[in-house]
Amino acid sequence: MVDDSEVIRQLIRVNLELEGFEVVTAADGAECLEVVRRVAPDVVTLDVVMPRLDGLRTAARLRAARDTAHLPIAIVSACTPADLERGESVGVDGYLAKPFDPAELVALVRRLRAAAAGRRFAYDFGSPAQTAGWSPRDSAQGEQGQELVRPDEPRP
Repeated sequence: MVDDSEVIRQLIRVNLELEGFEVVTAADGAECLEVVRRVAPDVVTLDVVMPRLDGLRTAARLRAARDTAHLPIAIVSACTPADLERGESVGVDGYLAKPFDPAELVALVRRLRAAAAGRRFAYDFGSPAQTAGWSPRDSAQGEQGQELVRPDEPRP
């Protein structure tokens, strides 16, 4: 998980470790690229605004590299609609808006990890007008994923 804020890294680490995940952190995109080569993670979460190498350029580099092109990538950040569009164009698989409910973070990581096991991604960006969440993509079994919405929006 990659974020330039030590507090956010600790929050995410604790919540994911409590659910049994092993978590490796990085403070920016440049460090992330080094860590990913060393660790080979199941999922990468990225903040967007970070020093040296931002989250969207990091995602683009991960997608461009043969060894990491398949890696599920989620943006965990306070994004603008333009960031969401750029995320879609570089192949980001999930999005969770800050501030977020830790349970939604855990659920997102679980879904992306499970989907990657079958080499299919459970979520992708909706149209630019759908910046509030994700449009589900049909799975190979014909089931539909659940729409992921921002934590501050009312639940159906």
